[in-house]
Amino acid sequence: MTGTVLIRPVGEDEREAWNPLWAGYLAFYKTALTQDVSDLAWMRFHDPDEPMFALGGYVDGELAGFAHYLFHRSTWAPHRYCYLEDLFVAETARGRGLGRALIEAVYAKAGAASASRVYWLTQSDNATARALYDGVADNLGFIQYRKVL
Repeated sequence: MTGTVLIRPVGEDEREAWNPLWAGYLAFYKTALTQDVSDLAWMRFHDPDEPMFALGGYVDGELAGFAHYLFHRSTWAPHRYCYLEDLFVAETARGRGLGRALIEAVYAKAGAASASRVYWLTQSDNATARALYDGVADNLGFIQYRKVL
C-alpha cells in the first residue's frame, strides 16, 4: 500500500470532503437521493443517540473512502448484528487496500460492541468488489427482495 493510510471516524466538520465520495457512491449505483435524505444520514452519523456510524479511509490525510455501518437487534441471536450499509473508495485511491482496511475496521468496531456478525449486500455483477469480499467474508448465497413503499 502506498501513502500513509488511516482509518478513523469521519468528523462532523468533514462534510465537504465526504460529499464528493457520497456522490460517487450514489452514481456508481445509478441512484439519487434528495438532499434532505443525505443531510439526515450525515446528522445520524454524528448523533450519539443513533446506532449509525461513518468511518473514513484517509490516504496522506485526505478522505478517500468511507464505510457506513449500523447496529441492530436480531431475532436469531442475543447480540446485535452490524450491517455494513455503504462502502466506497474513490477511484484514485483504489488498489491500495483501503476497502479491506475499512472492512477490517468495521469488524473491530463490531467486535468492540459485542456484535455477533457483520454483513452487507452487493450487486451480483460487482466483480471487483466481490473479489475483495470473497477474501474477507463468506457469501451465503442469499437473494434480496425489496418493495419500495
